[in-house]
Amino acid sequence: MQKRKSRKPHRLSDADYRLRAGIAQALGNANRLRILDALAGGEMCVCELVELLGCDQSTASKHLALLRGAGLVEDRKEGPRVYYRLACPCVTGFFDCIEEVVANRAEALRR
Repeated sequence: MQKRKSRKPHRLSDADYRLRAGIAQALGNANRLRILDALAGGEMCVCELVELLGCDQSTASKHLALLRGAGLVEDRKEGPRVYYRLACPCVTGFFDCIEEVVANRAEALRR
């Protein structure tokens, strides 16, 4: 495991911490994580995301609205279709971090 260099704690405002909490809440759903993971491969139409999730369009749209509201995805309309893409591709680094936490947890449980 790599050692991370230590950093000073952030001194953010309450509003900043609320914004961070909103993003964390948006990430706190397996289907929304699936959407972000899929969009890491490139832009997708809502219809493709509906198929991926195995849900109806209104459910997928609610998930996408939460992700858009948190600033994680952007959309564009092309005729009757809406296409989504990652607003900040760096979110995939978050997935790498989660995988490291999962691996560390599994290792700790094996001991």
